[in-house]
Amino acid sequence: MAAAAAAAAAGWMCVLAALLSSSRALGHSGETDVYRVSAGRLFLLRCPASDAGSRVSWSRGEAAGPGTGPGLPAGVEVRDALLWFMPVLSHHNGTYTCERSCENRPFRMTFLLSVTSEPCPDPSEVRTIPNATSGELPCKQEDVFSLDSPRDVRWMKECRSVQQHRQEGDRGGLRLLAASQRDAGKYTCLVDVIVDGRKFTAARSVQLNIESAPVVVEPQVVIPQEDVIVVRVGMRAEVKCIAYIGPEDDEEISTYWTVNGSYTETISELSESSELVSHGGKVFWHSTLSVSRVPRRFLDVPITCHVQSMLAHKEGSARLREADHSVFHLTVSLCLVASISAVVLLVLFLFFKVDLVLAYRKLLTHFPKPRAPDGKLYDAYVSFLRPDAAGWPDAAGWPGETESFALRILPEQLEDRHGYSLFIPGRDDCPGEAMHDTVSSRVSQCRRLIIVLSPEEAPSSYQLRDRLCYEQQVGLYDALTQSGPRVILVETGGAVDYSRLPESLRYVKWKHGALKWNGVHPGCGKLSRSHAERTFWKNLRYHMPPVPARRRRTVV
Repeated sequence: MAAAAAAAAAGWMCVLAALLSSSRALGHSGETDVYRVSAGRLFLLRCPASDAGSRVSWSRGEAAGPGTGPGLPAGVEVRDALLWFMPVLSHHNGTYTCERSCENRPFRMTFLLSVTSEPCPDPSEVRTIPNATSGELPCKQEDVFSLDSPRDVRWMKECRSVQQHRQEGDRGGLRLLAASQRDAGKYTCLVDVIVDGRKFTAARSVQLNIESAPVVVEPQVVIPQEDVIVVRVGMRAEVKCIAYIGPEDDEEISTYWTVNGSYTETISELSESSELVSHGGKVFWHSTLSVSRVPRRFLDVPITCHVQSMLAHKEGSARLREADHSVFHLTVSLCLVASISAVVLLVLFLFFKVDLVLAYRKLLTHFPKPRAPDGKLYDAYVSFLRPDAAGWPDAAGWPGETESFALRILPEQLEDRHGYSLFIPGRDDCPGEAMHDTVSSRVSQCRRLIIVLSPEEAPSSYQLRDRLCYEQQVGLYDALTQSGPRVILVETGGAVDYSRLPESLRYVKWKHGALKWNGVHPGCGKLSRSHAERTFWKNLRYHMPPVPARRRRTVV
């Protein structure tokens, strides 16, 4: 009984081996396996689950026939249960059937032989290797390798010799190192052997495909990068993080925040919002860590954004820093100081404008510059109502203070001490000159027109029109209508009633004012008179044009 059980088990194993052998054949369709070969090549066809001692019969087509009977075409023979094609010819194309008994059980299988005239047959199988990985293409010609004959193995790609940098593995396999897309294509294994003194070449092809593995890149934190965020304690604040994930979303990438090494999930004051943003074929992780009220323990500690993948762990940190109010206070203080200084300088300039202008003019005399002549001969024309003026009723009653100021005091100060050149009628005009003919010319040759007024100069409006000096009329007309010399009004002997003066003089008084010369008054102290005189002469010199440096040096 034990022997019978062993025999039955051996029989089932025989059938199972045959089925497994047939299932491994590529291109299997029903019970027919397809073998693709090239004409002129050696080809050995084995019946599944057979060995050299097995009794196997082969026939052409579906009908069974004797081992080497008329069912097999010329050039095909059976050796050691193998069907030998020495070599394959184009008319060998067709079906072949093998029959054998396995433990008294019949076994029959049909094969289709597809013959091509190309030197490299069509691929018998398809192999796939992941991109950038190494792999091996098997030759799969075991029956040829089992022949007791010297052999030489060659590989071709698209029927061209394979480059030398590729290595051959065991049993004639072709090993590819770091395969890429350029390695894809049809590969043919050629085995050269000698049978019965004749040289044959067996050929088998395989199609290689390179699988494009997903591109895995290292994540990168764009921001923050040791950023400092100015905040106010007790107020809301936000820290933003932007990280590059890759060309597409990767579920294996994890992102999170820590504050001084502690996870944010454990801190009640913190909340996080995040989203994935795709831009230009790149995916970015945008996250915002919000602090409802900034406590002091969050100041100057690292707040870190983490991005972790299978390749790397990246992070970016930021720190919260309390706003420095001292800078604000300093800025406000500087602005106040600058404003007060500007006001003080403006007030000082208004009070000391005359002194500053005179000092500046004096400084310029030490650095003289050549100036184009303006065609003027005098610095000022002095106009006052003289005792011999037409229409004055009583020349003997002429007030001497005005005449003394115009003919003596004014020249002493301006001409003798400061180098000015004055034209004073009654002193500088030539005897016998026609006054009306020369006044206009003299006034136009002067840079300023000094009009000396006194209270007695306006007894009545109709008398004033008769007694007003002609040069005053000409000078005022030029100054107001023709950009003539600038008019300087000087009041002597007390206040002048301008309501009785012509409108032109009232306009000059309103626009430029008038200087007051008080002269000698018994009621004034010596110190007061001295201060008043200095102020008057400084104001008069301020309204006068600058004295040329050469003329000032001559006076000094």
